[in-house]
Amino acid sequence: METIACPYCQMQYRIAPENLGKQVRCQKCGDVFKAQSAGGVEPPVMELGSGMRIADEIDYQIFGDDMQYAEIVLDPGEAVIAEAGAMMYMSAGIQMETVFGDPSKKGDSFWGKMMSAGKRVLTGESLFMTVFSNIAHARETVAFGAPYPGRIEALHLDQLGGEIIAQRDSFLAGAKGIEISIAFQKKIGAGLLGGEGFIMQKLVGDGIALIHACGTMMHRELEPGETLRVDTGCIVALGPSVNYDIQFNGSIKSGLFGGEGFVFATLTGPGPIWLQSLPFARLARRFSTGANSGKGEGSVLDNLGGLGGMLMGDND
Repeated sequence: METIACPYCQMQYRIAPENLGKQVRCQKCGDVFKAQSAGGVEPPVMELGSGMRIADEIDYQIFGDDMQYAEIVLDPGEAVIAEAGAMMYMSAGIQMETVFGDPSKKGDSFWGKMMSAGKRVLTGESLFMTVFSNIAHARETVAFGAPYPGRIEALHLDQLGGEIIAQRDSFLAGAKGIEISIAFQKKIGAGLLGGEGFIMQKLVGDGIALIHACGTMMHRELEPGETLRVDTGCIVALGPSVNYDIQFNGSIKSGLFGGEGFVFATLTGPGPIWLQSLPFARLARRFSTGANSGKGEGSVLDNLGGLGGMLMGDND
């Protein structure tokens, strides 16, 4: 463990070596500073985890019903990370910076950044992330819009054991200091047939992460041994203690004609789960089916070679 000291109140803490160089918040005075070794001084110190935070503490508010956006207010020196292209608006004191790899690992070498970026590609995300920092002397605002109709949910990782497993495209934004990594499915069946593949996103840290789901989101805390069978595409996130597997529905006829496929996902507690009512793949499939069917809005004239469209003003 390394010893660091707050430059404002001189309170000292013990911190893991890999966290040196990160922005931390002093428990005593509340100021944010860069974690640097205090040179082996040994006054009274506190262990990391007894009130010391690695991620910035952000204030947020979610607006809207089905097409939501999240507004985040940053204190001076605070920052938030987001997927490329998620920003909706920002105030004048916000500085935007595109980062290659994981922004939470500032001291990484080039190869370390390559490894981090490679992991992001495996989860279906961009090589780059964007960091929005408050460089002003007052509170500033940045907002992020949902990529498609659905709900935004704030996950307080410090209250969830510091780790959440999520579907690959669910992360929207979060406090700087959250590490976004990959989680491999340990069971071949779940990886091949579970809908999410072998690789999912792992969010690690003690800050707030904003995730997005299509449709309405359901949160449930599973009791030890409690099992829920769900559609494989409806899983948004789950705690690391939840056992994720697949189960055949037991009937070829139901698999072929029931519309639910041949397998269900089984989630066994204990731990939290988040489900979405409308998987994005299902929504896209409905749009594609409607666009290719050539059906109009139900008029009898729509069946007469497009005559209904001409009369109803649908054609340019």
